[in-house]
Amino acid sequence: MLSVLRVHLPSDIPIVGCELTPYVLLRRPDKTVTTDDVPDSSPVEGHYLRYKWHKYKLFSPSGVNAPGLPGNWFWWAGLVARGFYCLEASPKGSSLERYRIQSDKKVAVCSVHPSEQATLQCLGCVKAKIPVSKSYHCSPKCFSDAWQHHRVLHDRAASAVNENGNDEEELFGRFNSSGSAASLSGSASATSLTNGTAPLYPAAVTQRSGGETWFEVGRCKTYTPTADDIGHVLKFECVVVEAETKVPVGHVNTILTSRVIPAPSPSPRRLIPVNGVDVMGHLDSDGRISSSGTFTVLSYNILSDVYATNDLYSYCPSWALSWPYRRQNLLREIVGYRADIVCLQEVQSDHYEEFFAPELDKHGYVGLYKRKTNEVYSGNTNTIDGCATFFRRDRFSHVKKYEVEFNKAAQSWTDSQLPSAQKKTALNRLFKDNVALIVVLEAKFSNQGADNPGKRQLLCVANTHVNVHHELKDVKLWQVHTLLKGLEKIAASADIPMLVCGDFNSVPGSAPHALLAMGKVDPLHPDLAADPLGILRPNSKLVHQLPLVSAYSSFARMGVGLGLEQQRRRLDPSTNEPLFTNCTRDFIGTLDYIFYTADSLTVESLLELLDEESLRKDTALPSPEWSSDHIALLAEFRCMPRARR
Repeated sequence: MLSVLRVHLPSDIPIVGCELTPYVLLRRPDKTVTTDDVPDSSPVEGHYLRYKWHKYKLFSPSGVNAPGLPGNWFWWAGLVARGFYCLEASPKGSSLERYRIQSDKKVAVCSVHPSEQATLQCLGCVKAKIPVSKSYHCSPKCFSDAWQHHRVLHDRAASAVNENGNDEEELFGRFNSSGSAASLSGSASATSLTNGTAPLYPAAVTQRSGGETWFEVGRCKTYTPTADDIGHVLKFECVVVEAETKVPVGHVNTILTSRVIPAPSPSPRRLIPVNGVDVMGHLDSDGRISSSGTFTVLSYNILSDVYATNDLYSYCPSWALSWPYRRQNLLREIVGYRADIVCLQEVQSDHYEEFFAPELDKHGYVGLYKRKTNEVYSGNTNTIDGCATFFRRDRFSHVKKYEVEFNKAAQSWTDSQLPSAQKKTALNRLFKDNVALIVVLEAKFSNQGADNPGKRQLLCVANTHVNVHHELKDVKLWQVHTLLKGLEKIAASADIPMLVCGDFNSVPGSAPHALLAMGKVDPLHPDLAADPLGILRPNSKLVHQLPLVSAYSSFARMGVGLGLEQQRRRLDPSTNEPLFTNCTRDFIGTLDYIFYTADSLTVESLLELLDEESLRKDTALPSPEWSSDHIALLAEFRCMPRARR
């Protein structure tokens, strides 16, 4: 007979808006073990798994209560303080049901440590109309430690009211920080509220036992906690059902979760104009920058799930490192920036097809994708990551796509330059599976800066992720040079502005950075010392003619004002690049860039940089607030007239 061997939940804390998918291990009548579902539409030898979710209300026994806490809270808290506990296990089988402990009084959670209950509230936040979820703290020490970061919310609120009369919606327009399901994308919220065919709040009481009243809330395998679940415990049950009689068979497997917490929401990052006007970028009715004739570009390494391991990021809570949580947090962040063009790196192919492409399509984006090659990678091909470029269909149309596979370029070079005996060694060094995606787009919006208003305004956007290995400096430089040579060919065939975005795994001052920013590499540069294959010789070939400039260097070159001065302090004065775009426990530095052709584009605004102190409160990235080990870069550009190259 069909039986359940094991039931557990992979994430230790349920988060609002993040789907909970139970792991159910089954033994079929033929003794095979599987995790495949057995629905009522396809029973196995007359048995199937029934899925139901229930919420239940826990009534307070006399003498067991505390102000602000659900009745009998201490008993439940002691039971489910950390992780999930299987109360009963039955090899005979199961129906899947989920419950929620609900009380008439909700429990606030700490804005800094969302797994902790809040014990105090900042009244300054309440007075300033800052989203209430930001005002809660779990202890005086928590509030004190977070003050330097927390006071920025007060300063921004006061500045917005005094200078612009902005209300809460304007000040936090780029993120909904309420911590509710509404803070996720519209599509994610819609999905999270479905939870099967049963109504979320049916009037009928299905069971009452031991002070607990049970209500059915869903009839499918997964469950997505809603804002109404915050502070409550969920219970998950599983039972096998006989198909003919619809009667459950055997004992029930039960799991309790810890309290549901709201999805932590990072403080909104402002768009800082580089002309010195110290105000936040204004949003139009569609949420985009209101200045006409401009467009915004986002570049972001989102941290592939296969690399987001507890071994590498042990300082990040496991629930915040889980993909169900990170994908929703990343989506919310990306959608919140409302960029016209989005360049993402480390996007797994299955995540692109199953999540990012369909979700961003709902927000008006068209996507293009280039997966890394797999000569080196030996794992599941569905989890190979790559580069994804999205653009708003109402702002741009797709003209042409080029794919750069550095493995192919390496094969071509070795075939033409090396004898057969040396090819294998050379390819072992050069084959790293990295790729670049180059997209030519045509603007649909009015280009006020063009010298010919009737002329098509094209734009070339390159998106890449360069080899990560620190010791292979020659390979990094060779990949960047190969990409630039390809872009030069496109530039020679069309008078077109260019953007070069991505994670170059190269710090400012390195040879790849020098080649991008300066157009050449000093022959005495130390990165050229190791070139066992001779791929960089002669060094005189390491040049290009594209007038590339790093967008974030604009903070150092232009304007005055408090906002710009603050951002300049977050730049390395020796390179005019951000102090960091990647921040882990063991490394902090800049690896990501947005380069643009300065003879055809000008920078209007830049997304503010983060300060290290605010990130270190969670040790490093990723964290509950920021779901990648990199930070997003965003620049607003305007096309300008120029002489043809």
